[in-house]
Amino acid sequence: MRYSGPGHGRRAVVLGAGIVGVTAARALQREGFSVTIVDQGEPGRGCSYGNGGAISPDFCVPIAMPGMLRRVPKWLFDPNGPLVVRWSDLPSSAPWLMRWIRAGRLDQLDSLSNALRQLHATSYTRYQQLLGCRATGLIERTGQLYVWATNAPNATEALANEIRKKFDIETRALDRDEIREMDANLAPIFSRGLYFPDNGHTVNPLRLVQTIADMITSEGGVILKQRAIRFEFDERRARFLRCDGDLLEGDIFVVAAGIASKDFAKGLGDEVPLQAERGYHVMLPNPGVWPRVKVSNRDYMFGMTSMEHGVRIAGTVEIARADAPIDERRPRAMLKMAKRMYPKLNDDGAEFWMGCRPSTPDSLPVIDRSRAATNVIYAFGHGHTGLTGAPMTAEIVAAFAADIQPQIDPSPYSLKRFGRSCFARILG
Repeated sequence: MRYSGPGHGRRAVVLGAGIVGVTAARALQREGFSVTIVDQGEPGRGCSYGNGGAISPDFCVPIAMPGMLRRVPKWLFDPNGPLVVRWSDLPSSAPWLMRWIRAGRLDQLDSLSNALRQLHATSYTRYQQLLGCRATGLIERTGQLYVWATNAPNATEALANEIRKKFDIETRALDRDEIREMDANLAPIFSRGLYFPDNGHTVNPLRLVQTIADMITSEGGVILKQRAIRFEFDERRARFLRCDGDLLEGDIFVVAAGIASKDFAKGLGDEVPLQAERGYHVMLPNPGVWPRVKVSNRDYMFGMTSMEHGVRIAGTVEIARADAPIDERRPRAMLKMAKRMYPKLNDDGAEFWMGCRPSTPDSLPVIDRSRAATNVIYAFGHGHTGLTGAPMTAEIVAAFAADIQPQIDPSPYSLKRFGRSCFARILG
C-alpha cells in the first residue's frame, strides 16, 4: 500500500496528469493537502500535449449554437470539413449529438455564456499567480486573430458578437488591408477579421504542464506512472484507489482523466454524456514563416500558433470512438489550407497527431462531487478550452476539498444539468 503523502487527514489523489489534473493538484497542495497524481503516461503527454495552445479569457460563446441541426447532413458527407461524424460511430454518438443540438437552443445561450465567462475570465491572472516568474517566456498575451474569407457575418457570428458585447469584451474588427498590416505574411484571401487583444497562447503546452508538475514534486508531491483501475469504498466514501501497482489511500480523490473520466464516473454510478471530440494537429519544425499572433481560420475551424519548437496547425472536430484509427486526410486538409493562408509556409518534416477532447454537449465541464462518494470530485469535460478553464477549475476543486465556498458559483458545472443519474449505492 502507498499513501498519498506524509500528511494525515489531508491526502489527495488526482487521476490525470494533464493541464486540469496538475493545476488541481497544485491548488490542493497550496490548500495544505499532500498530493499524488496518477497517470499511465508522463505529465502532459495526453490531450494537453497536442492542443493549439490557446489561452482565451474572452472565450464565452458555446460550441453548440442555434441552427446546428440543419448542418448535420453536410457534416456526414464531407470527410474534410471542419466537423465530421464517422458513419460507423453514428449509432453510439447519436445521443450525444442530439444533446449537443438541444444545447444550442437560443434560450440556453445566456446561462451557458455566463458560465463560460465566469470560468475563463481570470485565466491569465491565475496562471501568473500559479507560475510566478516561470510564466515569462512560457505564456504570451499577444492577442488572437479570427479571419474569414466570406464577406459578411452569418447569423451565428452575429449572435456570437452580441454575446461578447454583453460582457464588454474588447474586440477590433479588421478589413482586408488591416489584416495584412497585422500579419504581412498572410495571403490576401481574407476579407474580414476580428482581433482579441486580451487573449494569447502558451508557446509549449507540454512544457506548461511539466512546469506545474515540477512545482508539485519540488514541494513533496508524488507523480505515479500507473494505470488507475477502480475506487474502493468504506460506506459512502472512497477510501482507496486501486492501481496496477499500488493501492492508494486518500481523503480526497479528483477525477481529471480526460475522456477516460467517463468510465470512472460510470463506475461510481454517474452517467455523464462525454464524447471523444477528436482533434488533429500538424507540427511544422521549420515553417519558414511564423504567424505574428495566434490566427484562427473561422471558415475551416482550425488555428495556427507560433510555438518555441515550430508552428502548430490545430483544430477541426471528428466525432468518433476514442480508439478509432487516425484519418490522415484531416490533418492533410488543414495543412493544405494553411499553405493557402501562408504561401511561403515550409512543410518539410511535418508531423501529424490526433487527440481526444473530452467534450460535453453544452461546452461546460463537469466540476462536482460524485453522488456515490462525496470525497470524489470530478473535474473533466472542458472540450476545446482545457488550457483556459484549468486554473479556475482548480480553485473550485480546492474549495470543494476544503469545504469552503468557491469564488464563483459552481452550480452551472454540476452533474444535475444532465438529469437523474443511474446512481446506485456502491460499497467497497
